[in-house]
Amino acid sequence: MLDYIVKSTVYDGMVRAYAASTTYTIEEARKRQDTWATATAALGRTLTITGLMGAMLKGEDTLTVKVEGNGPLGAIIADGNAKGNVRGYVIQPHVDFPLNEQGKLDVRRAVGEEGTLSIVKDLGLKEYFTGQVPIVSGEISEDFTYYFANSEQIPSAVGAGVLVNPDHSVLAAGGFIIQLLPGADEEIVTKLEKQVETFPQISTLIREGNHPEQILQKLFGEEPVHIHERLPIHFQCKCSKERIENAIKGLGKEEIKEMIEQDHGAEATCHFCNEVYHLTETELESLLKDLS
Repeated sequence: MLDYIVKSTVYDGMVRAYAASTTYTIEEARKRQDTWATATAALGRTLTITGLMGAMLKGEDTLTVKVEGNGPLGAIIADGNAKGNVRGYVIQPHVDFPLNEQGKLDVRRAVGEEGTLSIVKDLGLKEYFTGQVPIVSGEISEDFTYYFANSEQIPSAVGAGVLVNPDHSVLAAGGFIIQLLPGADEEIVTKLEKQVETFPQISTLIREGNHPEQILQKLFGEEPVHIHERLPIHFQCKCSKERIENAIKGLGKEEIKEMIEQDHGAEATCHFCNEVYHLTETELESLLKDLS
């Protein structure tokens, strides 16, 4: 497996822990979106956490994440599912700044410190589950931590990081989500707080060659980590020519006739993967017949 997620429990099942290596996944997103370094870090953190949250789902369940701050990036949109598929994009991919005071990519400045983090889950029910919280830092990980505590009422620690090479390619990326389950006592809470506070940057650990299992073991020290599942994660888009054709049908007959008469064809680009789809006059005429 190139990139993968590990699902585990710790402290006799009182803590649920997920960790992921996502270097290749984020590099694929970077190439498709042509993101600059700071935008890559923001998108990469969001995609990594979306993938980890997807691993919490079951079957055909899906989720959509939207980070909409007041920074120059505009919105970050990401999709994930229970099978380890993620995709995402930023409205303004060409955003980059000098390193911040800590010598890290200035994601906070790119995202902005005001706005909302919204998550919509399709759990196969009649209605979607929707949660929304204000952005509390713009650093992404802290914003998801706040989301879990306030929208889902699950005390959690969320971490995600992306290191970028001088040529803007992704050097290392990964993340973790630690969640307290009902019954966890104060001693466990205190231990976890200390462990998370002193934990190294996860992207640095990935760069040094640590796998998700090793990251979890480093995080929990001598405490046994019980691995339950390993799940591949990768960038995969849901777009297809058929979906594009259905979308064009939805525009109606008059719009399609205009495409034929004025443009002699149609072109559509997927926001998520930047795949370009071309439809000829003949194909558009066939869509018109379908609507007759």
